[in-house]
Amino acid sequence: MTPLPLAGVRVLDIATFIAAPFAAALLGEFGAEVIKIEQPEGGDPLRRFGTPTTRGDTLAWLSEARNKASITLDLRTPRGAELFRRLVPTADVVCENFRPGTLERWGLGWETLSALHPGLILLRVSGYGQTGPYRDRPGFARIAHAFGGLTHLAGLPGGPPVTPGSTSLADYMSGLFGAVGLLVALRHRDATGQGQVIDLGLYESVLRVLDELAPAYAHAGIVRGPEGAGTRNACPHGHFPCADGGWVAIACTNDKMFERLARVMGRPELAGPDAYGPLARRLDARASVDGLVEDWTRVRPQAEVVAACTRGEVPCAPINTIADLFVDPHVQARGNLVEREAPGVGPVVLPDVLPRLSATPGRVDHPGPALGADTTRVLRTLGLSDDEIETLRRDRVI
Repeated sequence: MTPLPLAGVRVLDIATFIAAPFAAALLGEFGAEVIKIEQPEGGDPLRRFGTPTTRGDTLAWLSEARNKASITLDLRTPRGAELFRRLVPTADVVCENFRPGTLERWGLGWETLSALHPGLILLRVSGYGQTGPYRDRPGFARIAHAFGGLTHLAGLPGGPPVTPGSTSLADYMSGLFGAVGLLVALRHRDATGQGQVIDLGLYESVLRVLDELAPAYAHAGIVRGPEGAGTRNACPHGHFPCADGGWVAIACTNDKMFERLARVMGRPELAGPDAYGPLARRLDARASVDGLVEDWTRVRPQAEVVAACTRGEVPCAPINTIADLFVDPHVQARGNLVEREAPGVGPVVLPDVLPRLSATPGRVDHPGPALGADTTRVLRTLGLSDDEIETLRRDRVI
């Protein structure tokens, strides 16, 4: 198999659930060796989150722990911590997402780890980051959505805040930012030999992707609220029902796009300068404009609306379910879903690697491993004998 660009990079993933482990998985898709270190009893809680499989873990685990090796090691015990300290000099990266201070209590804080390996890079993901008055508070993605300002934007005007898409969105965003940080830090380490700490709070990833909310508030005191299916900056720009029960998304972000839509609808006069052609007029009459578009989509099946908009070069897409995506010809042509065999489970369909690289594309070698599948192999590399490994297992250190 073609060597991947991160081949030779070793990642010790001692984190749990999604954010920091997702960063490690992204590196693993491009060739890094990722060793997942889990508690001997039960392992990562992600193994029990989502749809169970016949093997005892879940489909979420099989997807998100892809390409990783699994060893068990109780870092809370003196022997477990000592074995981890022996692994650190063999690694380039450690990923963790415990509450701040946890690694320090185990004798595995940054000062200890960097003394063992000055070139080590430590990714630390927590609810609120390693500093500040909220550093000790627990955090999950739902909490990050709320605190970071995203949940306030989700829902219908006047209604209750709702879940903004996936309940794990902040975890995945933080994992992406974490992976970017790791790649930058690896580049710096290769140039200088120096490692560093990457400190990331879940809410910070949410705050970073809120469009112009921060400058708009600072500049003009604007506090945006929930806008339902639309947006304050463009019109028509939302979701519209179709005759067959389906829905479409239409996005007219400028006057030219609306002119095209008006022609597709057979109402070119709507885009005139004295009608709804200028964006300011459309924004002032948002309900009327959206109503005209809905009158047009509501009497046509979804496929017809999408086809007409496509011919007219109007941005439009069906609002798909995952079942729709499985049979969509574009998704199939792009290879966005791949099938891999999971021992004890059978074939599993997973989202493929992103981004696509022309010369060194990443790959999914295997779904998430069984708990402790690689413990013996990895500990042997530290010079432990089979008898020593068996003693550790008997004492529940592994």
